[in-house]
Amino acid sequence: MHPDDAARAFDEWLPTRFGWYERYGVDPRRLRLREHAPDELAHYARKAVDVEYRFPFGWKELEGVHNRADWDLGRHQEASGENLEYFDPATNQSFVPWIVETAGGPDRSAFTFLIDAYREEEVRGEKRVSLALHPDLAPYKVAVLPLLKKRPEIVALCQRIVGDLRRDMMAVYDDTASIGKLYRRQDEIGTPWCITVDVDSLEDAAVTIRDRDSMAQERIPMEGVKRAILDRMERARGD
Repeated sequence: MHPDDAARAFDEWLPTRFGWYERYGVDPRRLRLREHAPDELAHYARKAVDVEYRFPFGWKELEGVHNRADWDLGRHQEASGENLEYFDPATNQSFVPWIVETAGGPDRSAFTFLIDAYREEEVRGEKRVSLALHPDLAPYKVAVLPLLKKRPEIVALCQRIVGDLRRDMMAVYDDTASIGKLYRRQDEIGTPWCITVDVDSLEDAAVTIRDRDSMAQERIPMEGVKRAILDRMERARGD
């Protein structure tokens, strides 16, 4: 970019990067921006600000936003002998472009999302563990569970529902425990919603959708399951 545009670009990019963590559910009370003091700045940097998260072990950097001026392309130009200037026909000027960069990593981000989403609470005298991941980050968006796995007609309905859901999202079928344990298992891996098919489903063509975070349950028509999940995902994104 033109040197005169670097400060504006930096100021626009910084809230964008900070907001990315908020968008995916990180508690904003655990986020902050910390600008580097003059004695911390790299010799080539005009400005540097870190996005930090308050982990259980203290504030740590998630990523940095840096105005690197023309250091990178200028050094390449010196070493290669190639002219890396850009000619701007609108201003009739030539200049070495400046760079505003983000320096982060998927490992730090993933660790932050997991730490921030971890929950422990007491429910009816028992510890409940859940992973309150944003739906876009959850490995499975929905689990389909039979109330009675020994009823083949119930299992068949579950398989039909999960097969339809898998055309649009990551969905899983599980029947390896009681319904209460299945709910807890899905809570622990961050699945936002569970669909339960029971005996009544055979008569009324309806199922129960359970929310991970509130544990609230709602009876909905079986034919509307996919739309119900997609609508919830859109609301989580703010669409």
